[in-house]
Amino acid sequence: MKLEHIGIAVKNLSSSNELFEKLFGQAAYKFECVESEGVETSFFQLGASKIELLQASDPKSAVSKFIEKRGEGIHHLAFEVEDIEQEIARLKSEGFEFVQEQPKLGADHKIVCFLHPKTTNGVLVELCQEIKE
Repeated sequence: MKLEHIGIAVKNLSSSNELFEKLFGQAAYKFECVESEGVETSFFQLGASKIELLQASDPKSAVSKFIEKRGEGIHHLAFEVEDIEQEIARLKSEGFEFVQEQPKLGADHKIVCFLHPKTTNGVLVELCQEIKE
């Protein structure tokens, strides 16, 4: 398991991309709309890890609700795993709860599953696995 990316919820993806481009000294390398999550995303590569900016494209999305409740900021930590099904089973046996029961298609060519923050000290944790073709 390794830190794959940090997700940051933003109100305006365009202005946030400009801000982070200045901060990192580089442009985002990828933009993607994730219909299943109701978000538009951009990614910045920083060494072995990434920063994902997330803007709600659906007012009912989790990111929209997050921003309404907490404002912009760190939304989740994503950890890459070799076998997401095996890791879900292991974590469930350790007592962790999940937001959804099955992994689903996420951004950046990954399948993803989120642990419920009530079982991870208030931190939304994403497990992700590269889609093997």
